[in-house]
Amino acid sequence: MQIGLMNNPRAPLEKEISAIGNAGYDFVDLTIEGPQIQHSDIDRIKHILERYGLFIVGHTDPCLPYAYPIQGIRDASIKELKRCASIFSALGAKVMNIHPCYFFPPIMKASQIELNIEALSEIVEMAASFQLTVAFENFRAPFDSVSVFKRLLTQVPGLTVHLDFGHGNMGLDDGVTFCKEFGEDIVHVHLSDNLVSGDHHMPLGAGNIDWKKAIHALKAIGYNGPITLEVFCSDDNVRFEYLGISRNLLKRYWE
Repeated sequence: MQIGLMNNPRAPLEKEISAIGNAGYDFVDLTIEGPQIQHSDIDRIKHILERYGLFIVGHTDPCLPYAYPIQGIRDASIKELKRCASIFSALGAKVMNIHPCYFFPPIMKASQIELNIEALSEIVEMAASFQLTVAFENFRAPFDSVSVFKRLLTQVPGLTVHLDFGHGNMGLDDGVTFCKEFGEDIVHVHLSDNLVSGDHHMPLGAGNIDWKKAIHALKAIGYNGPITLEVFCSDDNVRFEYLGISRNLLKRYWE
């Protein structure tokens, strides 16, 4: 098990990486989104990562309309994903996440699964040219069910699963169900707590997820990859305290 954190995109990246390294985590879940990471000094970032012995997992902007049914919008989004892939690859990442695309004209909502599949095929091929595996993240309906994910993985060869337990708590099928169904297809995991009514990103134990059951499900499939504690806090003075509580709970149930 490797435990990491996502950088706060509102803060300077170099400062974030140093804070994560100083707190003793294993990797950075490097999210490339505004406002702070439009231009990156790859050599400088690589130097800081090496200083703390950190690796990265790639995390892309959740708002990119890459499956929108206007070709120019899709092309621009995939161009941005290609830029992200080039940065992730240069920093040694092996996995790049992508979120479902929910941006469609109302009349085309019924086709959103098919449109995602069409765009994902191109994205997976593009990412492979950078030696990256694309991991698709479960989120809101219709991308909250095992049945839809089975269809995605069947129709998009090379696509893998990014399992977010917080999202699963809000969705049709929870994280435990995803573990039972996908096993080795799961290559990255996000942990945060919530109260079902929203994606609250609370510390583990602060919501209503049964973490003992969740961690047991991960161990039962032999998962030993990166786990991001996706716990958010607007106050930097207590951010790492919340994260520390979450890390301790994770380790206790894991052991």
